[in-house]
Amino acid sequence: MKNLCVFCGSSLGVDPAFRLACMQLGQEIAARGMRLIYGGGCVGLMGVLADATLAAGAEVIGVIPKALLEREVGHLGLTQLSVVESMHQRKAQMAELADAFLALPGGFGTLEEFCEVLTWVQLGIHNKPCGLLSTRGFYDPLLAMFDRAVADHLLKPAIRNLVLVESEVSRMLDRLAAAKPSSTREFWFEKDQT
Repeated sequence: MKNLCVFCGSSLGVDPAFRLACMQLGQEIAARGMRLIYGGGCVGLMGVLADATLAAGAEVIGVIPKALLEREVGHLGLTQLSVVESMHQRKAQMAELADAFLALPGGFGTLEEFCEVLTWVQLGIHNKPCGLLSTRGFYDPLLAMFDRAVADHLLKPAIRNLVLVESEVSRMLDRLAAAKPSSTREFWFEKDQT
């Protein structure tokens, strides 16, 4: 695992633990000789993560749509900033560059990006590991919803189990690096099966 794609908020949030997690992740990415792939902004948690990763000596590749370049204030100090036409192109380019995906705290965009790459595993579009860094239990409600979907037979346990979860950065990166590919056959319900 050399290229880690991280989804996180364009706001800082109120909990200083979120900012600290971004700084720790940036330092750990550099210490492991990895490269950060992210949404290209210099504001919020995105900016904290990019700045921490750069300060620790690692390469950072940002991908940002033209429409968000000013709103998210594109980070001009990156190793590379790719400006694309649409959110679809942004997500496709980040996914292509990444060896694994990790979501830190964030809002709708973070959730949408993470759930999309997770769905792509289910559909067999890619087979890259997907993790949630649940800083101070941030993702506990989302995980409870995933568990409810399994209990209601709307989601198979095999795909639910692909969501790697940790609250500590180093353990999260260890789990992403150690993740083994799974067969997508176990992710699908058979006809008339509940």
